[in-house]
Amino acid sequence: MKTPNRLQPLVDNYLIEEVIRQLPSGKEADVYAVRSEGEIRCAKVYKESNNRSFKQKIQYTEGRKGRNSRQARAMKNKSRYGRQEEETTWQNVEVETLFLLAEAGVRVPTPYTLYEGVLLLEMIVDEQGNPAPRLDEVILTPEQAREYHAVLLQESVRMLCAGYVHGDLSEFNVLVAHDGLVIIDLPQAVMATSSDAAAIFERDIVHLGNFFGRFAPELANFKHSKEIWKIYDSGKLRPNTKLTGLFKESTKEANVAAVLEEIADVYEEEMERRKNRNSDD
Repeated sequence: MKTPNRLQPLVDNYLIEEVIRQLPSGKEADVYAVRSEGEIRCAKVYKESNNRSFKQKIQYTEGRKGRNSRQARAMKNKSRYGRQEEETTWQNVEVETLFLLAEAGVRVPTPYTLYEGVLLLEMIVDEQGNPAPRLDEVILTPEQAREYHAVLLQESVRMLCAGYVHGDLSEFNVLVAHDGLVIIDLPQAVMATSSDAAAIFERDIVHLGNFFGRFAPELANFKHSKEIWKIYDSGKLRPNTKLTGLFKESTKEANVAAVLEEIADVYEEEMERRKNRNSDD
């Protein structure tokens, strides 16, 4: 096929020998099958931010900083240079996260290089050697649904133990390879220590339960997200932690009056401190 403009720099610099065809693409990138170093690989061409349906919301970019104070300032001020730095950071996050998760034992594609907004990745294939289908393209039996659900829960636990939440884990971001499931698309990965990580993790896990629940209805009723996060918060979560999907919500009502009384006490103490400070002056 004709080489797309965004891939031409990689051809010119001998990173790609041939562009074979375009593959099904996602919200943040177009994907192509290419020949690189004699192997068939994927070329993931990141879309510009204004052309992505997945926006860089603050909950996904918390903790991501520029490489120096000037870059951090530019990103905060949304200058042209700052927007370019945001794009570079957004793309680099996927490469860094892929390496980190692969080292932690999570099934993700092997990354090779990031050049001019294009990420070269391992091609994930099915039993016939063709590009592996996404999970949403596969009809599952109830048994397969239960098996795949358990696998992805365990992969999510491994990711969390490695310090990350996928951030957009769904049937569209999982490939069914010849040797198992492979998780893809990680530029929106969230650090587990970020303030919104628990909510984002819960959304990922609930989405998986609802998807697999189409084939095995009981899977939609488990509360794995709350169970996993409670264990994680306690510092006891391990990659091989056994999960039950059972979690009892607290029925204890918040003592609103006590909270308001505490706020009032703090306020009075602060006013008293200010009064004493002013009198000393």
